[in-house]
Amino acid sequence: MKKYILIIAVFFSIGISGCKKDYLSLEQNPNQPSVSPPGITLAGALAVAANTINTAYAQDGVWVQYFSRSGSYVPNTSLDEFQITNTSFTGVWTTLYQNLTNFNNLQVSAAKDASQANYQAIAMIMKVYDFQQLVDNFGDVPYSQAFQPSTILFPAYDKQKDIYADLGKQLDAAIGLINKSGGATDPGTADIVFGGDMTGWKKFANSLKLRLAIRVSTVSPSDPLITALASTSSEGYLDGDTQALANPGYANTLSGSASQQSPFYAAYGFDVTGNATFFNNYYRGNTYFINKLTDFNDPRLAKVYDVNNNGVIDGNPFGIATNAKSNAATSPPGPGLLKSPTMDAVLFSGAESLFLQAEALQKGFSIGGSLSAQQAYEAGVTASFVAMGLTAAQATTYYGQAIPNVGFASSNKLEAIAYQKWISLIGYNNLEGYLEYLRTGYPILPSPVSQDPNAVSATLPIRQYYPLSEVTSNPTQVGKEPTIDIFKTKLFWEQ
Repeated sequence: MKKYILIIAVFFSIGISGCKKDYLSLEQNPNQPSVSPPGITLAGALAVAANTINTAYAQDGVWVQYFSRSGSYVPNTSLDEFQITNTSFTGVWTTLYQNLTNFNNLQVSAAKDASQANYQAIAMIMKVYDFQQLVDNFGDVPYSQAFQPSTILFPAYDKQKDIYADLGKQLDAAIGLINKSGGATDPGTADIVFGGDMTGWKKFANSLKLRLAIRVSTVSPSDPLITALASTSSEGYLDGDTQALANPGYANTLSGSASQQSPFYAAYGFDVTGNATFFNNYYRGNTYFINKLTDFNDPRLAKVYDVNNNGVIDGNPFGIATNAKSNAATSPPGPGLLKSPTMDAVLFSGAESLFLQAEALQKGFSIGGSLSAQQAYEAGVTASFVAMGLTAAQATTYYGQAIPNVGFASSNKLEAIAYQKWISLIGYNNLEGYLEYLRTGYPILPSPVSQDPNAVSATLPIRQYYPLSEVTSNPTQVGKEPTIDIFKTKLFWEQ
């Protein structure tokens, strides 16, 4: 792994340098993180984390049937045919490690001053957030020997299961730190997620802990991550009222050539002059998703996609190689996703947290609270509806239908939870939609999953290759890892 240093400059690459109070301006030497005020580091690193989860996983959105390539573009061999190499879809490796370095430096510096305990705790929580993405994409990764460039230039790889176990412990430690540091400095507006509300951060941490436990629960129902849920159950979880949403001051303007817009809108929507972006033109409606929501009588369909030039919602099947419908005949992302250029960026939605709670309750896990599995499920549906611009009353009508995977009483419970979580994750968290499909097997996708006749597999990839940059810069440690078959080499939590 490359010798990563604090790279505040990466904040500029996502076009948010003009945000509130100049928290993302580069006025300090990036090679001397000790002189960077914690507020600048925190705001910038949180903004990069939000940008990454909202924009870096477009391929996962296609694979899990959220979007399809427009027929106005030629087939993409990596995307449609799974002809994937160690240079395909690997940019998140560098982005995540660079930003993890920022969070780690913040954690280390804040730990030296008790008044900065809140900064330390937030950094610990966000390191878990980013490291889970690395593990869930790549498996074993540098962890215990990371961030020591002065002594360890070529960090060894930790086992993915061991990393998961320690991530749970880090979340417990972060929650404990917040609880005993009531007099610590309030991060205020430098905290672009909760505005310094540390109760929100505890709920975020506890929801991340629940996500870790649910991820392993399918193959390891008695995992220590699951039994540890009880120890923090009283802290609560994210829900329809408290969500992890970032906004450093997004605006429909440019700073130089960089957009100040919310990252999802900037990627999938329109530029500051109102012109459709490349992603808006390329990633169009997917017929599987359209048909599924149509079968469910789901009003979110008109929020997820906009109408095409003919005034209807339409799309293409994933991987269609010939006679694919063009831009004019397919639907772009809709108003429930593209709310405005200044919209919040979703780090962790209340809907996702509620569906995690529903699954935990259905499985009998000790997570506290007063909700039943059905109540958490229906609250998750409601949170998804409201987030897309619909009403709670519409959600009640929807889940009151006696349709499998819609009405709780009419469904296989875990299957219904998986389907509704899949719907709720579209766009802002394509990665989780894809990972949860790998874990649960839902939704049940077409077989073969890609219609491209040149597809090298009838099923989706189940992990990624280590990137070429890592193979060339840390070859000895990479060489100790087993040979990866991206269609057969399972992550430790996969069935």
